[in-house]
Amino acid sequence: MKAYLQRIGRSLMLPVAVLPIAALCMGIGYWIDPAGWGGNSVLAAFLIKAGAAILDHLGVLFAVGLALGMSKDKDGSAALSGLVGFLVPNTLLQPDSVAMLTRVDVESVNIAFSAINFKNVFIGILAGLVAAAAYDRFSKVQLPQAFAFFSGRRLAPIMTAFFMMILSALLLFAWPVVYTSLTSFGTAISSMGALGAGLYGFFNRLLIPTGLHHALNNVFWFNLAGIDDIGRFWASEGVKGVTGMYQAGFFPVMMFGLPAGAYAMYRNARPENKKQVGSLLMAAAFASFFTGVTEPLEFSFMFAAFPLYVVHALLTGISMFVSATFGWTAGFNFSAGLIDFILSLRIPIANKPLMLLVQGLVFAVIYYVMFDFVIKKFNLMTPGRDEASATATAVTVGESNVSDQRALLIYEGLGGAANIEDVQNCTTRLRLTVKDADLIDEAKIKSSGVPGVNPIDKHNYQVIVGPDVQFVADAVEELLRHDLNK
Repeated sequence: MKAYLQRIGRSLMLPVAVLPIAALCMGIGYWIDPAGWGGNSVLAAFLIKAGAAILDHLGVLFAVGLALGMSKDKDGSAALSGLVGFLVPNTLLQPDSVAMLTRVDVESVNIAFSAINFKNVFIGILAGLVAAAAYDRFSKVQLPQAFAFFSGRRLAPIMTAFFMMILSALLLFAWPVVYTSLTSFGTAISSMGALGAGLYGFFNRLLIPTGLHHALNNVFWFNLAGIDDIGRFWASEGVKGVTGMYQAGFFPVMMFGLPAGAYAMYRNARPENKKQVGSLLMAAAFASFFTGVTEPLEFSFMFAAFPLYVVHALLTGISMFVSATFGWTAGFNFSAGLIDFILSLRIPIANKPLMLLVQGLVFAVIYYVMFDFVIKKFNLMTPGRDEASATATAVTVGESNVSDQRALLIYEGLGGAANIEDVQNCTTRLRLTVKDADLIDEAKIKSSGVPGVNPIDKHNYQVIVGPDVQFVADAVEELLRHDLNK
């Protein structure tokens, strides 16, 4: 399971890489026109809509990215299967579709189904995993001659659609129950004061991978249970030091805590990977600080190092508890980043908001120390930590790149198609599944000039290549496909 979650984390790096830029576009646009959200500025509207094109479609991005990354040979048909897998429940579970399926008026449909949309990362992750599994299982299946057109890679999206139809039917009954239960839970803890705020913060973060955090958000932020924390804060209604308590504790975490956690992950990355990992973490940390959009950071370690994500959820809950206990309040319309913090300073009901900066500095230290300790103590595979790479110098031999030469030697050393079952790669190494590791000729692999090898067990083997591993992996996969199709 740990290896499987780490594969999910690595696969998500493709869609996650584009999120910081999208977050900054939306944040800058909102900064230019916070009142009109682009209604008063063409430039703001352009930036907000450009960023929303990515952030409002996280579910579909994750579905496609996971299907591609988790499939064995990373073919475009796998990505298409992920898209198909996402569209099925996203259509079947829309309120109007649910109304037809359950024979009720649209107005009577459970509010839970409003959370099934293009932003829903749970549906995206579910679709991506199902699509990858369906592609690996059915992409090589040959149907009887009468149905031959639907064989092979064409069969993968068809089977994905079929499986997602079954899951959609299950979610038709399960989703409202879970959503309603969380809403009831949120309403129950809303009477617990600062402790309730802390519990809300903890479960808000913990539920993000499922997309069900919106159930709690509806209780505390909006008017579902009469709290309406966001609306009342900006209207300066309610009690000073209380209104805004379900928002304030997020500022120290998003502006200071998570960026400090990102720095801890950077410090724990292997030296040869720091340059590559640093660019992603720096962009994600700045997006979190400036705009309050945390998905680029959180999804970078959410699956690959889930215990660390639980620590993050606990620290968020503690931050919410502390700010609510002291009555330090601020609010946001977009998210708990610098932009909304500055804007909320002008709101009369904000209470000692500058103390949130002091709290943030303290939490920056706590986050760094905790992340650093947990990563080292449990050897968690945060970005840049799971690859032992070496710098590879690109040279050419005649008209052929050296990667192809290395690939041939590596392929032969591994035993070729007779021994290789699966080829994957991370940032710097080939991750291989073989039938029998005893058949591998390590001397031949090392003759290709790779920095080293790493035998895991009888069926799992790694070849350390360097930053250009993708090209070597592509060449090895091409050799494998060629031999299998003979």
